[in-house]
Amino acid sequence: MLKNAILTLLSLAIAIGLGGYSVWYALNAQDGVGAIRIGQWTAFPESGTLAADPYSKARVAREGVLALGQAEGLAFVAERDDAGDPLKRECAYTIEGGYPTARFWTLYAADQSLGVIDTGKARQSALQSYEVLRQPDNSVVISVGRRPAPGNWLLTGGSGKMYFVLTFYDTPIASSTGLSDVTLPRILKAGCNA
Repeated sequence: MLKNAILTLLSLAIAIGLGGYSVWYALNAQDGVGAIRIGQWTAFPESGTLAADPYSKARVAREGVLALGQAEGLAFVAERDDAGDPLKRECAYTIEGGYPTARFWTLYAADQSLGVIDTGKARQSALQSYEVLRQPDNSVVISVGRRPAPGNWLLTGGSGKMYFVLTFYDTPIASSTGLSDVTLPRILKAGCNA
């Protein structure tokens, strides 16, 4: 009798532990149910719609963010550079390339909770489409790091894992038909301090 009770409790503990871990992993993974990937950038285009999968709804509820509807825009998150290495705050990066058609876009370096990295200088911690300097071919080159750089520069600080969040507002790519020919900027590692 005691043997059966112990085996039952052990089975329940394993099931609850593995089940909890799988949900935690699904909510934290940038590649998951309903995700689309373009280069190193990942988005969940249905997260602000009625057609959103349960994991996207849970992710939005847990993070306490206001999800954009399909007609409003689309947010992309990058957690790795073009070489496949995780983004680190100790490293400097160059984000370069063209941006899809949008009325407005923003880019910022984020921490684990996808909030803006606290550098003490909020003005330099995010960029938006109206203030960037463009190349003659309309592409944009952005330097990311602790040290100031000429041109477009995004300040980071601290140590540990980092994400880039690129959000497009009022854009045709938010619809499923607009994603077929989209290219997003490349993320190139320029060097590390560590």
